[in-house]
Amino acid sequence: MPWWHGRLDLAILMPRWSILATLCTLLAACGPPQPRTHGEGGIYGGVFNWNETQVLRNIFPLGITLVSEQHVAGQIYEGLVRFDPKNLEVEPALAESWEVDASGKVYTFHLRPDVFFHDDPAFPDGKGRQLTAQDVVDCFTAICEKGIGDAVFWVFQDKVEGADAYHGSGERGGRVKGIRSKDDRTVEITLVRPLPTFLQILAGSGCWIWPRELVQAYGQELLRHAIGTGPFRLKAMRPEEALVLERNANYWGRDQHGRQLPYLDAIRVTLVPDKETEINEFLKGHLSMVTELSLSSFALLADSADPATGARRFQVLSTPALAVQYYGFNASRPPFHDARVRRAFALALDKHRLVDSVLHGLAVPAGHGLVAPGLPAYPYHLVPGIPYDPDSARGLMAAAGYPGGRGFPRVQLQVNTNGFGYRSVASEAQEMLGRELGVAITVTAVAPKVYYDRIERGEALFWREGWVADLPDAENFLALLYGKNAVADTALPSPMNTSRYMNPAFDKLYASALGRGDQTARMRDLALADSIAMHDVPVVPLYHENYIMLVAPNVQDLHINIMELLDLRKVHLGHQAARSGEAATSS
Repeated sequence: MPWWHGRLDLAILMPRWSILATLCTLLAACGPPQPRTHGEGGIYGGVFNWNETQVLRNIFPLGITLVSEQHVAGQIYEGLVRFDPKNLEVEPALAESWEVDASGKVYTFHLRPDVFFHDDPAFPDGKGRQLTAQDVVDCFTAICEKGIGDAVFWVFQDKVEGADAYHGSGERGGRVKGIRSKDDRTVEITLVRPLPTFLQILAGSGCWIWPRELVQAYGQELLRHAIGTGPFRLKAMRPEEALVLERNANYWGRDQHGRQLPYLDAIRVTLVPDKETEINEFLKGHLSMVTELSLSSFALLADSADPATGARRFQVLSTPALAVQYYGFNASRPPFHDARVRRAFALALDKHRLVDSVLHGLAVPAGHGLVAPGLPAYPYHLVPGIPYDPDSARGLMAAAGYPGGRGFPRVQLQVNTNGFGYRSVASEAQEMLGRELGVAITVTAVAPKVYYDRIERGEALFWREGWVADLPDAENFLALLYGKNAVADTALPSPMNTSRYMNPAFDKLYASALGRGDQTARMRDLALADSIAMHDVPVVPLYHENYIMLVAPNVQDLHINIMELLDLRKVHLGHQAARSGEAATSS
């Protein structure tokens, strides 16, 4: 019988909560951390606190789809390689070294000998065992198993030898041809063709490593339980309330001076959905950082000084995000089965007004399709943007049989309210569509626990969605529209291609790009695919946000990056900075 049995439910959600009772319970479970000092460098232990307003549906690597989930799980799990949080270059992690053969298709990874899984009752003696090559093989095989790795299968699809055949067979517990262990410390991965982004793909959350004992011991309870090799281990979890991570005393990582990482003693994450409450708690000194602003709090960017002392109350870190916000359509149901209607909606939205008037300029209007700006090799000029052209929009609506909006059904625009300006942008879009097209749009705020489930199951007709890149490459954005990532059976969820867009011309160019060794030709194919999608309009790219973090003045060595990755291995609390109120601003 295969070690993995049964189907995982990757969206476990629990009842609502009382934060005060939760924090008391979790702190009692964790015990007061004893601060530690590492030598003369002013590196202290302590507790790092942050809040996530976005729901945590999952922290298991095969089910992570949200930035909030990645922020938490990224402290627990690791992959063979990782992104350096400062420059996003790929660096060794669980694999201390690797080589690629002359064909460019065979990767051989050599595992570190000093890596152990977290201590957990799932192991016979409660002590985490040593990582082996078979663990990596098991995890990578699970990515390819239908019904298990569906949300992340795209990372190996059309790339790893035998992955597509294995996924299509529905086999469980078997072997993928291109994934094997050569011995206990060596893993070999064979690709279908040379792939310049393969190491970047392996750095993503879908390829993080976990032990088979995790699933055997806890089945579907993979939100309450987690076992990785990372710098922190899950100590206590109250879904939808809060969680505590404690320092992994057996972590393999060391800093440049040979001191063991991480420096922090613990991490406490509250799950309060209200952004205003989160920011108020930060200003009171109860949180170490805030990872997103609200519209009403953006003025804080110009008011970080304490009015009484003049000292900085917090640091402001900012960078353009490699991300896109967009509205999606359910093109399998009327009225959006008609491409003229979808394009009319897109032409009626003034994206510059949304950014300038609603978001106070803290974003960039989407001018060239789905791919976010900032990728040097991508030929954005080959992707015509969708302009604001209400006259053409009205002509398309008339051609579709809805002159002046007459006969058009009332449509719900599904939004969630815990992101930067989502509701305000939707209200402005509602007004634009009504004014320019004569259509009736109802903005509906959907509860976080069912928001993405409704989208993935095709129950939403018109909705807001966002994407933050898993790797700094155009391919990652366009994977959202690749036909092989769309689940044709509408009775089943489609977690990657939520619009279920399928166009053979797009797919041919996207697949061609996967096989290109020449970077210029590869980017050209991707841009042409992007252009086809913008003609079909399965989604309307709206804008690309700036990623802004407010950080407490005593927090040291926390790096912001365009992919919104959170790496707390080397973060520490500097006492001197806390007293002086020193801060820095990055951009």
